[in-house]
Amino acid sequence: MKVMKFGGTSVGSPERMKSVSQLVTRSGEPVFVVLSAMSGTTNSLVEISNYLYKKNPEGANDVINRLEQKYMGHVEELYSTDEYKQLTREFLKGEFQFLRSFTKDLFTSFEEKSIVAQGEIISTNMVVNYMKEQGINAVLLSALDFMRTDKNGEPDPGYIKEKLAKVMEENEGYQIYLTQGFICRNAYGEVDNLERGGSDYTASLIGAAINADEIQIWTDIDGMHNNDPRIVDKTEAVRQLHFEEAAELAYFGAKILHPTCVQPAKFAGIPVRLKNTMEPDAPGTIIDNVTVRGKIKAVAAKDNITAIKIKSSRMLLATGFLRKVFEIFESYQTAIDMVATSEVGVSMSIDNDTHLHDIVDELKKYGTVTVDSDMCIICVVGDLDWSNIGFETLATDAMKNIPVRMISYGGSNYNISFLIKAADKKRALQSLSDTLFNKGN
Repeated sequence: MKVMKFGGTSVGSPERMKSVSQLVTRSGEPVFVVLSAMSGTTNSLVEISNYLYKKNPEGANDVINRLEQKYMGHVEELYSTDEYKQLTREFLKGEFQFLRSFTKDLFTSFEEKSIVAQGEIISTNMVVNYMKEQGINAVLLSALDFMRTDKNGEPDPGYIKEKLAKVMEENEGYQIYLTQGFICRNAYGEVDNLERGGSDYTASLIGAAINADEIQIWTDIDGMHNNDPRIVDKTEAVRQLHFEEAAELAYFGAKILHPTCVQPAKFAGIPVRLKNTMEPDAPGTIIDNVTVRGKIKAVAAKDNITAIKIKSSRMLLATGFLRKVFEIFESYQTAIDMVATSEVGVSMSIDNDTHLHDIVDELKKYGTVTVDSDMCIICVVGDLDWSNIGFETLATDAMKNIPVRMISYGGSNYNISFLIKAADKKRALQSLSDTLFNKGN
């Protein structure tokens, strides 16, 4: 069985919902489908929550009314029979009465999670009703019955596998199994969500739990490209990536995929395929545990980077220096992207400057601190094992006319990273494409 996940834009209109229904049934084989909320819905639900936090029920009700009107309009476009129009209207009426109930009582953070969860609950109910109207043998499984996180907020794979197996056993014989992405329960039974990776994470967890043949992530882009097509000319879709390569690209700016969401699939050895709903017959990008030796695959960029350098003559032969420096970042829950060291100093980059002032203030206890803002990390990804002689030279040659603040190489066999000024980003990405991918074009 395949798992097929569709994002918000893929179910963003009645017409798109119809297209998704055709896509998941065309093989004739049983399929497990994971859906996001319709595009724009989650933002509206967050806006409702914000009004409630501010003790403004009138503002919340205004957004609820507009959202209800929008969905009632979708009913007329999606269904052709009075039976399913009425069935879905009654369902939506109950959903929006549920949302209005929050405007009458004291609001809590857990209720916010319940409000935001309604986007996926609405989209899946609307699609399963459409499928049934079309005579498709489909069943809706509530993600809240089997998707759970532990006390650390991480998915509980053992629980998910056990509960999902039971739910599937109780619902044998369907062609389409449909569920919500993103939403779950926490260890205390409260409605929660998976946060990082959202619906992609759900699809990967389900794929691992049922030992799927393949997990497909459907978006409106033809797979992962070898560079950013919004900035660079002549980009192409990458047809195959190792899980580690995909994670590097996702972490360093390729927005099509979240770096953590494919981990369950990676550990289970299940390939993940990125597909395009606009071009369903295009091959997309396959992500698996296969390494293609001696090949550079793609380039990505991560924006809004700040570089911090601490220089101290006391560092020479001093044990514990780096530990003290890193503990400062840890105390402010600020992750470090790149690190470069010398005898008398260390340079680091961060993408979260919320606590920058406090971090710098504490670092000054150990040396002279300088800060460079408006920076960008350029990441070159592929089989960059040190035994592949000359590969790092190809990347650095492409950057020969770009001022480079820092280089990271050797921490992974799959990437080499350059820290540059944000103003040089476009020039750097284009130069890398021309040197690494477009020489024959």
